Amino acid sequence: MYKYLRKFINYMQVEKNFSSMTIKSYREDLEQLLAFMQERYGSTDYVERQWILRHFLAYLMDKGYSRKTIARKLSSVRSFFRYLQREGVLKEGKWANVSTPRQPRNLPTFLYYHEVESLLSLPDMKTALGCRDRALMELIYSSGIRVGEIVNTTLTSVDFAQRLIKVSGKGGNERIIPVGNKAIESLLTYLSGPREQLLFTGRKRANQNDIKTDALFLNRFGSPLGERGVRYIFNKYLHMASLKEGISPHSLRHSFATHLLERGADLRMVQELLGHVSISTTQLYTHITKERLHEVYNSAHPRA
Repeated sequence: MYKYLRKFINYMQVEKNFSSMTIKSYREDLEQLLAFMQERYGSTDYVERQWILRHFLAYLMDKGYSRKTIARKLSSVRSFFRYLQREGVLKEGKWANVSTPRQPRNLPTFLYYHEVESLLSLPDMKTALGCRDRALMELIYSSGIRVGEIVNTTLTSVDFAQRLIKVSGKGGNERIIPVGNKAIESLLTYLSGPREQLLFTGRKRANQNDIKTDALFLNRFGSPLGERGVRYIFNKYLHMASLKEGISPHSLRHSFATHLLERGADLRMVQELLGHVSISTTQLYTHITKERLHEVYNSAHPRA
């Protein structure tokens, strides 16, 4: 069965054009399934049996995985089984009827506007890293792009004249997003010298004068900034601002959507800006705005 797993991974890379992080998750989930089958049954050749998937579900629950993680793993398994079915390796079976654990609908964590302003005011604009950090956070809040998307932006991704950014999202789907004036100003400041300073540091460190990269955001060593680096930067300023727990770089994306809806933006347009496939995902933010309305009402109305 491992040979079919390799073919499936190749299929997702070549034909589905999934991101490297998505493929990594699929591989880990499916390798866990096959290792479980090998250990429990001494073989990986019984994937069509319904009880295999049920036993795997029970195994994941015993291991203490969250419902969200279990749902993702079962989704990976079903995708793999459907691929095997199309390839004629697996017959249609009852495995498709194994239900996913019910998911709690947790509301996305977001920041109020004054909290966003506080966070964005913290970077030291007298330093190259501070200019980079301000531009980075301004761009996330201004466009609502994901951390995985922002680390893949290049110098040509931003159209400064039209104030637009081209983003390659999940599944390789591209979308064009407007960028606000504040973010454009911060980006221009960062590109007016600080980015070149970071690149020069990288050249000096590697003792090479021809180091080139078109990545928009660089780390302190002049290399493309990665997702871990973005989270490190954000957490540093989050600690400085002493904001509430549970906040992450993704919270700026949530704040972007929430603040748009609070100010009357159309739900479908917000869905397009966020790159959501399903409108139901975007609708989560309408619950947040209702909570905000109740909060404002209860604090302001004399007979609330």
